[in-house]
Amino acid sequence: MDKFDEKILQELQRDGRLTNVELSQRVGLSPSATLRRVQELERQKVISGYKAILNHSKMGVGFIAYVSVGLSNHSKQSQLNFESQICLAKQVVECHNITGASEYLLRVETTDLSAYKRFHADILGEIAQVNSITTMVVMDTPKDDRG
Repeated sequence: MDKFDEKILQELQRDGRLTNVELSQRVGLSPSATLRRVQELERQKVISGYKAILNHSKMGVGFIAYVSVGLSNHSKQSQLNFESQICLAKQVVECHNITGASEYLLRVETTDLSAYKRFHADILGEIAQVNSITTMVVMDTPKDDRG
């Protein structure tokens, strides 16, 4: 990967809908060279896909929380059981297996606090492997480069 590939990735992260001609102008390469590089980055899975960035409030999401979850049992089977159940919860948009005091960090998005309370009780609270739940409510997001 060279400086042109890095610039291509940077520009596509900013705007994945750029035309090849616009992208080539921004990175300083010919359209054909730019296209070859983009295709190679896709082939190598450096670029794994393109997505739309949605406006959460327009989609009805008014409450976002990060939730750390501790398990009562640290076996691989316990983790797999937890993961299979949490992957079914539409409110969970990210699930990370982490180090530290808890085993998992979840990003949970709901319409409001009442909907989160139902998720907390009816989904997280009903998973047998869950031993502890700590909720951190997002009050504002001054920076989010994920898109």
